[in-house]
Amino acid sequence: MTTHSRLRAMVAMLCAVAALSIGAAPAAAADPLDYVVHTEHVQVGPYPVTVGFTVWPLRAMQSLDFTFDPDGGIAGKSGTITAIAPDGSEDADRLSRHPRNRDVWGLDVESLSSSGTWTLQFAIDGPQGEGTGDLAVDVLEQPGPPLTLSWLVGLTPLALTLVFFAVVWIRTGPHSGADTSA
Repeated sequence: MTTHSRLRAMVAMLCAVAALSIGAAPAAAADPLDYVVHTEHVQVGPYPVTVGFTVWPLRAMQSLDFTFDPDGGIAGKSGTITAIAPDGSEDADRLSRHPRNRDVWGLDVESLSSSGTWTLQFAIDGPQGEGTGDLAVDVLEQPGPPLTLSWLVGLTPLALTLVFFAVVWIRTGPHSGADTSA
């Protein structure tokens, strides 16, 4: 078998593998809420709200999506959500449509910064008037190694690369004492 025919056979095999992997890929979810793995219910004044989580149990510093689906939908309603951390600090946001499911409110790729009991405080204004409600959520410790160790391990290749280039520059770089004129 010649080198040219081996190359052609290799390209054909790679194309077949790519076609099979694309054909075997899972189909997109028909329901945009298929990614929600856990729900909780909270009464916000006259509005029952289903709160969806894409990860359960919750862990500190772990990215997830939140969805907020009031009974009757979000049309004609507005509101805010205030996340109250275990240390008492607050972060308030206006409820807006979730980017991947426009039929509900939501937060996309959010994380809670510390472990402990968080309170999600809702305020909704709609056709039945204003209402408030709270949902307490327990957040576990951050998954994986401590954050400092993760950064140290992650930045080690960069540090080694910089050391490598510094050594190469010192050994092969221009020497200030060398006379290049002849």
